[in-house]
Amino acid sequence: MNDIVGTRLVHRRYVPYSHAHYAGNLVDGAYSLGLFGDIATDMCITTDGDEGLFASYDDVQFLAPVRAGDVLEVSCELVRAGTRSRVMAFAVAVVARGAATTDAPGAATVLPEPIVATTALGTVVVPPR
Repeated sequence: MNDIVGTRLVHRRYVPYSHAHYAGNLVDGAYSLGLFGDIATDMCITTDGDEGLFASYDDVQFLAPVRAGDVLEVSCELVRAGTRSRVMAFAVAVVARGAATTDAPGAATVLPEPIVATTALGTVVVPPR
């Protein structure tokens, strides 16, 4: 099972304006957690051939805002594998951000450095191998 430890996956996702919940086009923190669930499912399929089930989150940190119009890079690394449990480290980083103006309402900018917005550790369970 240690042969799968260190497996890393990355997804990219555009945040639509329909997901804005708060002033300034802010998106709620649950949006990042949903993305973690998606990439955890991908990780379980990749390493175990099963979608797995999320059991818990540990140490969720909301470090910077996520806004509608952002492009996010979601990463997941398998850090520990038990008989049925898998512990994964997650991160959401903003890699591009909407920069709308009156003259250019669809303008956006690729950021020179990604902004880490959310991190967490999570545990999933999979059927025995």
